[in-house]
Amino acid sequence: MRIVFASGKGGTGKTTVAVNLAYLLSKAGQNVQYLDCDVEEPNGHIFLKPTIEHTRPALVRVPVVDQEKCTSCGECSAKCQFHALVVLPGSTLVFPELCHGCGLCSIVCPAGAITETDRETGKIETGTGLRGIKFVRGILNVGEPMANPVIREVKREALSGHLQIVDAPPGTSCPVVETMSDVDVIILVTEPTPFGLHDLQVVVKVAQATGKPIGIVVNRDRGEFRPLIRYLAEQKLDVLARLPEDRKAAEVYSTGVLLLQALPEFRDHFADIAVGLGLLQDARELKNRGQLT
Repeated sequence: MRIVFASGKGGTGKTTVAVNLAYLLSKAGQNVQYLDCDVEEPNGHIFLKPTIEHTRPALVRVPVVDQEKCTSCGECSAKCQFHALVVLPGSTLVFPELCHGCGLCSIVCPAGAITETDRETGKIETGTGLRGIKFVRGILNVGEPMANPVIREVKREALSGHLQIVDAPPGTSCPVVETMSDVDVIILVTEPTPFGLHDLQVVVKVAQATGKPIGIVVNRDRGEFRPLIRYLAEQKLDVLARLPEDRKAAEVYSTGVLLLQALPEFRDHFADIAVGLGLLQDARELKNRGQLT
């Protein structure tokens, strides 16, 4: 199963929920892989403490134009949806930063003047974190405008036979849509504030367009924000857990320690998420067996 954790805005606690659930499920005996697709600002490593075992470049195929063969017919430029090629009299310009690597230009060129070469847009790191959690993260090169190619490379590292916890970028733009593709369940993490509700409403529309099951986790819950309660009821969205607002949680987070390692009172909340997803049995039974302590 592949579960993606997303949010309409940054700072809602998306990564907090993702890494702690990965840790809990690993303690319960499951094979878990954590994939950090927030490639512009990955931070899951701060909490899962992985040993990086392999690093490779994330590559995109971009066009190279043989100006001697090029007839300046304009076919490549006309077909490119991303305007990565511009045909001028006697010369065809390529803008590699705009290229999505689809290869269409080389296919439609009637003169056979276009070949492709690799361009590095970031890097992919793999390793092993706490409790044997398999760890993958993508890191986008500074100044690189497109995260999607790196996100796709992260997902290519997915291991069969493992429960995959995918940490999505914040927001609702193309990188989020790319991360949400080919998953089984979408978990949206929100907070009980006007900004949190507004951005949740936007990301719910994106998630609903995928047709995948959606679950909600309310972080820093205080229980009194009626607009959020009404919205969730209107949309018939299931709340898997409500993590209470607690200054101690913020203090633990700021030191790079998992909540489950430092605050035992949060264990039941994360167990509720796992049980709600059908990934664990009744949390009390597991606790009696010593797997959640």
